[in-house]
Amino acid sequence: MRLVPTPRDVLGVVERGSDALEQLLAAAPRMTRLLTDVEQLVTQVAELVRRIEASRTAVDQLVGRIDGTAARVAVLLDRLEPPLTTLQPTLERLADTTDAREVDALVALIDHLPRLVGQLEKDVLPVLTTLGSVAPDLHDLLDTSRELNGMLAKMPGFGRVRRRVEDRQAGLLDDDDV
Repeated sequence: MRLVPTPRDVLGVVERGSDALEQLLAAAPRMTRLLTDVEQLVTQVAELVRRIEASRTAVDQLVGRIDGTAARVAVLLDRLEPPLTTLQPTLERLADTTDAREVDALVALIDHLPRLVGQLEKDVLPVLTTLGSVAPDLHDLLDTSRELNGMLAKMPGFGRVRRRVEDRQAGLLDDDDV
């Protein structure tokens, strides 16, 4: 091993250094392109990480809302289970026996309900409220009619008219025969 290099050794190192420098200078554009590509990749990865974090936050919020909804649904199901269990045979029978025409008729009835309620309130209910006062009047009218019938029966010639009216009411005579 020599401690002092010879001129030949120095010349060899310079030649090898020159080759290495040429190779290094030739690789510089490739290294620049690689660094640019790496920078773009780092930017894309950073953006991807931001989007992943935003998605995770959105998923966490969604899971929280779903947990709240599941709790409300569980309470609702707990409350509805007994009546639904009781109604199940009725609902099954209704489903088995209901015809499409019946459903159509029910829908039509529901469509007419507002008009029916209006007419009931406007026409029928006022009459029903007066029925309490009409009953005694009808009773008095019936008593008066019986009295008149009795008086007419005592008058000469009205017996024949009374028989014709009774026959017509029984359906034995037409209005033209009276």
